[in-house]
Amino acid sequence: MAHVQLPTPVVRRPGRAEVNVEALSAALRERVRGEVRFDRGTRGAYSTDASNFRQVPIGVVVPRSPDDAVEALAVAREFGAPVLSRGGGTSLAGQCTNTAVVLDWSKYCTKLESVDEQARTCIVQPGIVLDELNRQLADTGLRFGPEPATHMNCTLGGMIGNNSCGATAQRTGKVVDNIARLEVVLADGTRFWCGETTDEEYREIERHGNAQAAIYRQLRRLRDEYADEIRRRFPDIPRRVSGYNLDSLLPENHFDVAGLLVGSESTLVTVLRAELKLVPVLEERTLVVLGYPDVVAAADAVPAILPHQPIALEGIDHKLIRDQQIKNMNPQALAEMPEGRAFLMVQFGGTTTDEVERRAHQLLEALHDTENQADVAFLDDPARETELWHVREAGLGATAHVPGKADTFEGWEDSAVAPELLGKYLRRLTALYEEFGYASETGPSLYGHFGQGCVHTRIPFDLYSADGVATYRRFMERAADLVAELGGSFSGEHGDGQSRGELLPRMFGDEIVTAFGRLKAIFDPEDRMNPGKVVAPYRLDENLRLGGGWAPANPQDLYFKFPHDGGSFAQAANRCVGIGRCRQHKTDGGQVMCPSYQVTGEEEHSTRGRARLLFEMLDGHGDGPLTDGWRSTEVKDALDLCLACKGCKTDCPANVDMATYKAEFLAHHFHGRPWRRPRSDFTMGWLPAVARIVGKLHAGKLVNVLTHAPGLSRLATRAAGVEDREIPLFAGQTLQQWFARHRPADDGVRGTVLLWPDTFTNAFHPHVGQAAVRVLEEAGWRVTMPSRPVCCALTWISTGQLGTAKRILTRTVRELAPHLREGGLVVGLEPSCTAVFRSDALELFPGDQDVRRLHAQTVTLAELLTEHSPGYRPPRLSAKAIAQVHCHQHAVMGWDPDQQLLRDAGVDAEHLDSGCCGLAGNFGFEKGHLAVSEACAERVLLPRVREASADMVVLADGFSCRTQIHELDSNGREGVHLAELLASGLEGRTATRRSAR
Repeated sequence: MAHVQLPTPVVRRPGRAEVNVEALSAALRERVRGEVRFDRGTRGAYSTDASNFRQVPIGVVVPRSPDDAVEALAVAREFGAPVLSRGGGTSLAGQCTNTAVVLDWSKYCTKLESVDEQARTCIVQPGIVLDELNRQLADTGLRFGPEPATHMNCTLGGMIGNNSCGATAQRTGKVVDNIARLEVVLADGTRFWCGETTDEEYREIERHGNAQAAIYRQLRRLRDEYADEIRRRFPDIPRRVSGYNLDSLLPENHFDVAGLLVGSESTLVTVLRAELKLVPVLEERTLVVLGYPDVVAAADAVPAILPHQPIALEGIDHKLIRDQQIKNMNPQALAEMPEGRAFLMVQFGGTTTDEVERRAHQLLEALHDTENQADVAFLDDPARETELWHVREAGLGATAHVPGKADTFEGWEDSAVAPELLGKYLRRLTALYEEFGYASETGPSLYGHFGQGCVHTRIPFDLYSADGVATYRRFMERAADLVAELGGSFSGEHGDGQSRGELLPRMFGDEIVTAFGRLKAIFDPEDRMNPGKVVAPYRLDENLRLGGGWAPANPQDLYFKFPHDGGSFAQAANRCVGIGRCRQHKTDGGQVMCPSYQVTGEEEHSTRGRARLLFEMLDGHGDGPLTDGWRSTEVKDALDLCLACKGCKTDCPANVDMATYKAEFLAHHFHGRPWRRPRSDFTMGWLPAVARIVGKLHAGKLVNVLTHAPGLSRLATRAAGVEDREIPLFAGQTLQQWFARHRPADDGVRGTVLLWPDTFTNAFHPHVGQAAVRVLEEAGWRVTMPSRPVCCALTWISTGQLGTAKRILTRTVRELAPHLREGGLVVGLEPSCTAVFRSDALELFPGDQDVRRLHAQTVTLAELLTEHSPGYRPPRLSAKAIAQVHCHQHAVMGWDPDQQLLRDAGVDAEHLDSGCCGLAGNFGFEKGHLAVSEACAERVLLPRVREASADMVVLADGFSCRTQIHELDSNGREGVHLAELLASGLEGRTATRRSAR
């Protein structure tokens, strides 16, 4: 081996040659089958990941196959362009942002190519999402072991790049422990499969004398030269993720080249395929939650628990619990926690219930009457266990943008030490927080994979000022020295990227860092693969997304007041922390976010992508791709497919409210030039005014004839500028007209409630309001209703006509003020209109006392009957139902009272995991939206409606949901409002409507 010369380590180059971007883009379009995007909007959407860093890419390629990616790399090589291979884009250390050509694998390269059940392996493409992989593997009884908290949206390629772990690593190890082989391609086009390499296999590779052989010879030389130092300097702990895996090359690790490349963060190779090792699914699990007086005491107990071999051992402190309580996250799960200010979640798994319960009881017996004894919650209900895991998995989002607290950031969010040193480390880390002024009663929270000594946290760094950034640097250096002193790792699963790359000499020493540089030179001598990360890194205070020089536009002429963001649109746009929960493909657990991404698979059509574009629109660094401010067509195009469902308002851990941001943007985008608005903004936005005229003239039947007659219907939709859909039928008599002649059944022993006559109930479905009146009067309420035309202004809000919306809403509040000032409740039947009173109105007029009363005193029908009607018993229905919960109800009011009311009525109701129905008010009628609208409905809703039995009630309180079910392929079924269902019980029947078509 003496003749093999190791290359000089890669070093940072002061300046790179300019890339001919126009020619590069043209060549990629000519030679790559996938999507090539060098437009300003795409570059803005990919400008950052989930880290503190920001670098605008050269362009983005979305390959359709691994071979497509190889060709893209070849083109980039010819033009001298750097390349970044990206999975879900959730990296926390800056490794997924770079001034490079970004390869996004997550849209097309998502296949599970083969499964070998006997060998317990499978081959996957890098874009497949972990949860989707495990869904496809379910019938085999196998799964991929490591499971990060982002399992619903992280890709296998990203997990390989970061050497991910998650809570399950307690049982299964890191990703590096679960990879059999990788197919990789280098920057120079060299392509091969690699894995563990026997001496015989090495000789066979060397015999070929090709580029792979040259690489393997250099790797052996590198291993032999640095073997002793590797053994001396690499921490022997469960979560050593920092640095390159040079230890995988050691003889005792079988010269595992695939293991070497895991965790290399796209800096050495691009992974094309991976052969994964699979583990059996554990059929039985049980969870023990242990409560301790503080997080250090919890950490001190970890060594006593490990001998009992839990499959997961997680720690959380009371500050994380408090953050979730403040944000109303996981309330049912939090109620299950034992006494204490810090908690260990200890999970056991096995093949039988007796086995797992026996091991759990053995643990408790071992801890009894010792210094590690704890208050205990013992959970063997899978549903409750899942809820408690949500508490832990929500850690990153829960600790970001907590109301009343300083912003927190990643950076030192992933350190790890030996489990037996965890208590000592947390004592000294909290002392460091105190020294730097970061500690308070409310933070920083400490949580993580305590069974493997890995600690997660978000710290209130001041990344808005130069002094704050300087302090952040000093803290990072001191924290790095502390972990190095304890023999730990700067990263326990998130990787080094830019956050920790600069600090690696403090952990490994100069000799090993030189070896890292030489390894980089073996694979990527020109430094084209994700340059500036891990090796020859950018500084940890360079390329910051914020920083002392960040000075975004801060518009003062806002319609919404953004009270949760200090009145700042810039802070609202900065809410997104990038963890990508909006990119999940399923809506299990009743989530809604993000319907447009679920259909398109496009980053720009996720909540995160849109938030990134709004952030770039404000051009805080003066170098952004978007320079037109509110007039940006790129932002408008990205927001065009936002359904304004408000799902992100609740489902996003950072509570991004894209529906509000969209309305604000559209108001400014079209300000002073209303002629640029699409016609549908007027026909749909001004629908309440049209409905008022139609009702006043009793012209519903005439309008229906004109809009539904053959030939005329098509003309009507064209004139309105909407999709060629069936226009909803106006009622012959409005709800207000019916109510004016209605005589109450009794005086109302419970008092008076105001039933809100929203436009959709009033003008289109008055039978819903009539049913509600019967139910309310039967429940003992006297019902009143405004006699004059009123509106919540929903349609003007959703189309961004906010000046008009505020005027209309002001008149409405004035009309309702006498009732509100007497403490009267307002009952909303249409969820979207109810949500205006409960959310939008207060954000438009946060200082108006009557608006505050409206916010506090508006209730849903179910809330009134379950929370404000003591002793009320609904009619007994004994029915089965599937419930399509309206997005705005999910996001703002919640569905728990409805579920309770249905249960009390004897209705076995299934909350469909269908997300948004796809109509979403005006969205499904607007030009260019029909395909997305139908695709949303076909994900879950329509198939479930079609397969529902004839006696199954299809419950849908939202007018949009009922309209979508009516108009699309629902097997003739119709949606029924809760009020109709309850009213049918009063009449001794069950409402199960079919279409008259």
